[in-house]
Amino acid sequence: MEMNATEKFYLPVDGILEMFNSFTGDQSPITLSVLQSTALTPALQTPQVSNIPKTGMGIIKMVKGCWRQQDKKVVTMRSSSSGNRQMSTDRLPKGSVDLLELGLTKPKNCHRIVVLGAPKVGKTNMLQRFLGEDFEEHYEPTSEDFHRKLFHIGGEAYQIDLLDAASERDFPAKRRLSILTGDIFLLVFSVDDRDSFTEVCELLNEIKAAKAKLLKLKHPARVRVVLCGNKVDLGAERAVSRSEVEEMLGEGVAFFETSAKDGTGLEGVFTALASLGGLPIETSPSRHQIVSILTYQSMCISQQGRKGNSRTRGLGAPCAAVDPLARRPSFTSDLQLVLGSSTKQNKSERCQIQ
Repeated sequence: MEMNATEKFYLPVDGILEMFNSFTGDQSPITLSVLQSTALTPALQTPQVSNIPKTGMGIIKMVKGCWRQQDKKVVTMRSSSSGNRQMSTDRLPKGSVDLLELGLTKPKNCHRIVVLGAPKVGKTNMLQRFLGEDFEEHYEPTSEDFHRKLFHIGGEAYQIDLLDAASERDFPAKRRLSILTGDIFLLVFSVDDRDSFTEVCELLNEIKAAKAKLLKLKHPARVRVVLCGNKVDLGAERAVSRSEVEEMLGEGVAFFETSAKDGTGLEGVFTALASLGGLPIETSPSRHQIVSILTYQSMCISQQGRKGNSRTRGLGAPCAAVDPLARRPSFTSDLQLVLGSSTKQNKSERCQIQ
């Protein structure tokens, strides 16, 4: 049977946006506003139909093929950079492992850490240290990084999402959304750069104001923040003293002087992050073993099957896995998360991202 000159092509709106965002790496305010307007609409709608010529369908297939190849390259790069044995994407999970969605953990065991600060202060290397990787001397500007580290400690599963929102300095709407979805904040400045310290002070005030507005508070909200003065290994080159930092911050903010290069102070930072999130101290990189994502999944499934047995049997040593396919949730999901997190908002109100 001959095919018509055109074929009907169905693609949900979210799929179109995610496809273009994957190619361009850009979530413009226009895209964000579209997502904000669609986040509250019913999920079941009749998809729009458009007629696409066969030539257009061929282009789409070619682009999708390139997209899959790029995904495989990303997986290979992440596997090799962590020092683990490279594995075929056919053996990896088909998508990102979300313990909450899979019913393998509790909401209280899932946290998102948002990392903010000026460029070139060492944010990426601090995240790499937390993921169990080595310091990288070569600097490459970070557009946006999202990592997911999964833990198995004392018979329970934990999930920590890490968002390095470096590219959002010039996009207030995107930065505000990241702040509103964050549970814990890691603010980083360089002790040899006074401007970077001024920036984290402004970010701290922005975080408090954003959370207060979300919760309808009259005063700045108390937030879970860890502040790092990085690059203390530079010694005589420092431009910001510890006493000055403590005087400007006051009480309520944990402050550490660190070096992502030689590891100074990082153990205290990771311990403070765990304490703020109510997480076990074994989430600190020095206190657990790194395993593959497949080993981690089988461990969680096996543990779930032993729920009826004694909790002291077969718990094993603390371990963790880095999800190589982790990607930041869509802006639609983040908006719904923000809207659902505020119990004091009326149903008619919308989250003020701008």
